[in-house]
Amino acid sequence: MKLSAVILENYRGYNMRTRIEIEDLTAFIGKNDAGKSTILEALELFFNDGKPEHSDVCVHGSASIIRIGCAFTSLPFEIVIDTAAPTTLAAEQLLNEYGELEIVKVWDTTAKILKEAVYAVAMHPTNTDVDDLLTLKNTELKARVKKLALDEASVNLTINAGMRQAIRAACQPLTLERRAIPLDKEDAKKVWDQLKAQLPMYALFRSDRSSQDGDEEVQNPLKFAITQALKEQAEKLKEIEDAVRARAVDVANRTLAKLKEMDSRLASELTPFFKADPKWDVFKFGLMGDNGIPINKRGSGVRRLILLNFFRAEAERRRSAKGALNVIYAIEEPETSQHPDNQRLLVQALKELANDDNTQVLLTSHTPGLAGLLPSDSLRCVRKQEDGTAVVSHCKDDDDLNAIANDLGVLPDRRVQVLVFVEGPNDIEFFERIATLLKPTMADVVDFINDKRVALVPLGGSSLKQWVEKHYLRNLGLPQVHIYDRDDATPPKYEKELNEVNARNDKSWAVMTTKRELENYLHVDAIAEGLNVIAVNFTGTCDVPLIVAQSVHETAVGAKPWAEVLADRKELGNKVNQVKKRLNRDAASRMTLARLADSDDAGELSSWLTRIHAMLD
Repeated sequence: MKLSAVILENYRGYNMRTRIEIEDLTAFIGKNDAGKSTILEALELFFNDGKPEHSDVCVHGSASIIRIGCAFTSLPFEIVIDTAAPTTLAAEQLLNEYGELEIVKVWDTTAKILKEAVYAVAMHPTNTDVDDLLTLKNTELKARVKKLALDEASVNLTINAGMRQAIRAACQPLTLERRAIPLDKEDAKKVWDQLKAQLPMYALFRSDRSSQDGDEEVQNPLKFAITQALKEQAEKLKEIEDAVRARAVDVANRTLAKLKEMDSRLASELTPFFKADPKWDVFKFGLMGDNGIPINKRGSGVRRLILLNFFRAEAERRRSAKGALNVIYAIEEPETSQHPDNQRLLVQALKELANDDNTQVLLTSHTPGLAGLLPSDSLRCVRKQEDGTAVVSHCKDDDDLNAIANDLGVLPDRRVQVLVFVEGPNDIEFFERIATLLKPTMADVVDFINDKRVALVPLGGSSLKQWVEKHYLRNLGLPQVHIYDRDDATPPKYEKELNEVNARNDKSWAVMTTKRELENYLHVDAIAEGLNVIAVNFTGTCDVPLIVAQSVHETAVGAKPWAEVLADRKELGNKVNQVKKRLNRDAASRMTLARLADSDDAGELSSWLTRIHAMLD
């Protein structure tokens, strides 16, 4: 399951019900004490069975009930309440108006001891005889069937899901309203027990420095790795528990047999049992640095650097792992105590993690250095209003981005002499990697990563810093370079823009790829290695992302027919976009000079990069 939204109500600074949309990469940006960390800590309570304190109730309202909710997509195809009859969340009317599973945890702060209540908020029937079906026992459902005079011969009275379905069918049309369904008894509780086991794992890495040994900045990644490993080995651990239990039962039975030989009246039965469920989280690790100095004795910058490289290592591991668990990584102020170069590496690692299907990344920041590197569509602006309550806005347009750039002081780099416009963020990944490959042997190739005199700016989705540079620097009369894909349109999609740029008299110029798009310049072997697919021969005009998306899809276990994917435009678009990201990251990183010479035998890429370098003073 994937987290699609967080819902907060009456929790700390969030007074009224606040729904916050979550993406694969989501960054909460705002000033200190605006309410950024509150969101991550609320998720910690939700996923890891914590509970708030009485003082966490919002002081800006009069209500006493704290609500923390999460909405999910990518839901399980079916749930099994009755082993003989699987059902679905949709059939049980447990989805909200967006087709999501919305689970809300509730605490009443008037109680001396806070107790958690769990609800599914859904578009649920309000009809009499239908509105309470999930909370009824088998005998009560049978009574409901009899009350409605249903044909008992056609209803399996041993299967609750079947009786509920028959009752709903008899009470059509159903009137649906948004309701909170308690998940604390009967089949409703069984539903929650199943869903709880399928929730994503959630790991929160706080920014506060611990003063104890085993500093959390070092310990948390190791602890979380242990938790992941134990969860991944759950079946094997269950086998061990069963073997131990079987051995105990065997000993008890043999002891009982001998006891009966002496005195059959003394005992009739011995039954071994675990006084508590086995606890496997007994592993404790530490890290030792040079000269035997414990890492927790090193500076905070070093400890945060370890955390940075944990995410880099995880990004690499999860790309190659099959069947990895769904995980949400939440990091407070990851830029703390880090050099700007390390901040760039960290953002890259987090973006790569978020690109994986089963991983989401949440982070907070209030510094322009890190915020400027983040994709603009990932930003959520958190502000404290005049009445002290918090509000979160999704940065969707230029006004939002302008406001957050001004709040944080994200400014354009005045050292820039040339702006290079490409179609999107994937193209930036491509050119940065190709330029880095060529630079050691071609000194006159531009260095997009380290040379501050040139800025790569996407015409589509961008980082906040790129947005700032596009909107501020392009008005300074700087020469521009535009590089467009030819695609397969006739005439080419960007032909008009290309001609307009080339008609300027300010040293600007534009080119169009000879091949279909930049992915066609990737070598087939680099694609095969980077995406772990069978190598095929690509032409200069074929749709590389589409072909590779099909290959990646068909290698997945239990994948549905590709024809069904082609029929679903949204699913197809998601798969192609995911592959485009991986092509420009994983395949491009496996390009070599020999492979580039083979896939770009005309030398188009190197000619553009040398021409850009020649424009710099």
